[in-house]
Amino acid sequence: MTPEGGAARAARAPANEVRDPAGLRIGGVTPFSTTDWPGRLAAVLFLQGCPWRCGYCHNPHLQPAIGPVARDYPSALAWLEGRRGLLDAVVFSGGEPTAQAALGAAMREVAGRGFAIGLHTGGGYPRRLDEVIDDIDWIGLDVKAPASGYAAVTGIAGSAVAAGESLQLVAASGVDYEVRTTVHPDLVPDDALVRLADELASHGVRRWVLQPFRPTGCADATLIASAPLGARIGEELLARLRERVPGVAVRA
Repeated sequence: MTPEGGAARAARAPANEVRDPAGLRIGGVTPFSTTDWPGRLAAVLFLQGCPWRCGYCHNPHLQPAIGPVARDYPSALAWLEGRRGLLDAVVFSGGEPTAQAALGAAMREVAGRGFAIGLHTGGGYPRRLDEVIDDIDWIGLDVKAPASGYAAVTGIAGSAVAAGESLQLVAASGVDYEVRTTVHPDLVPDDALVRLADELASHGVRRWVLQPFRPTGCADATLIASAPLGARIGEELLARLRERVPGVAVRA
């Protein structure tokens, strides 16, 4: 294997080794959602911290490892106790939830209350993902671009290495999952989507959701200026992608 550079190693290393779930840093909560885990009624816990700096990120306040606490973990767990029988599941999102070492312990405690466990991840920490994957019922895996274009999206050299390992891990896990890609015409143009479709197909991916870029909430003025009305994914392109990954869908 090719030796990793410092940036790649940093992206793969766990960001925080505090494994007590009481220390879980929660930067936001959605009490009820039908979209964060399709087909399930879920609460979403948005965890603080992300190693990447995607320009189209709609939760940039969650990128720093430390930020305002929306709800401390013990009170979140107590709140979930009152939602037993009302919710199907709890989704751990972010930020990048695998940045926190307490994730696995928190997942197991929440599952012990009778909730199915979902995870939204960009795959920035494959070792942490490997630690928790047996505790997960469903994964929404964000795959940003083909490997050659990853750094242009994340702003971090070497991010494609971690993302590729995480994709391989999820695809081989047997856990139910979908791959999602945000489509911006500059960051992921049509030819890049076709290359990405080939990469996903090589891992056996069957469910791929394309999320057209929307300027609302985006803090990057350059990205907004280059796609002021958002992204459009044409039927001809979708047909080409479905030749490679049959289950391609567009989610607004």
